[in-house]
Amino acid sequence: MGTPWGEQDTARLRAIAASDRPLAPHECAERARQVAALIEPGRLDRSGPGEALLLWRDEHSEAWLNLWWQPRDTGYHDHTGSCVGVHVIEGRAWNEPLTVGAPPEAREYGPGETFWFPGEGIHRMDHQAGAITIHVYSPPIRAIGHYDLDDGQLRRTPGLPDEPSPPSGALYEALHPPVGAGPAGHDVTVS
Repeated sequence: MGTPWGEQDTARLRAIAASDRPLAPHECAERARQVAALIEPGRLDRSGPGEALLLWRDEHSEAWLNLWWQPRDTGYHDHTGSCVGVHVIEGRAWNEPLTVGAPPEAREYGPGETFWFPGEGIHRMDHQAGAITIHVYSPPIRAIGHYDLDDGQLRRTPGLPDEPSPPSGALYEALHPPVGAGPAGHDVTVS
């Protein structure tokens, strides 16, 4: 893919990234919004399933341009202490924190919307086909923890920071039982 920005915008990226300390979650979100203003969606190569492109990585933060031309479920994962700010340029994205003892709540975000997530959280994201998002992490991600169920037990599998997170099929099914089903997919009888 050709870069969706010119040389002048590369200097702007460096200016946006500049910091002498790690960023707070809301500062990551603001930088994601600023970077989004540099992206020209019409210049993006829309062939293939999509990809994540590293825009910068320094000692305090990193930024990614995520292009998902097909639907993309990240599965439940953590960022090993790195907070994130996300800005949606095109399409829709859903952020769902991992909750236990309460129904899952996925929040939907559309073009022009920005949100953040703390470094200690576990979440998953769904991306609509055609979604374009900017993600700014601080500090840079050292590793990603992927979560799923194995024989009914929650397991964390470490992953490299540049690897996409796989879907969490069993964990998703356990947390999102079909309508009319009780915990762990057991049918609920109403008398």
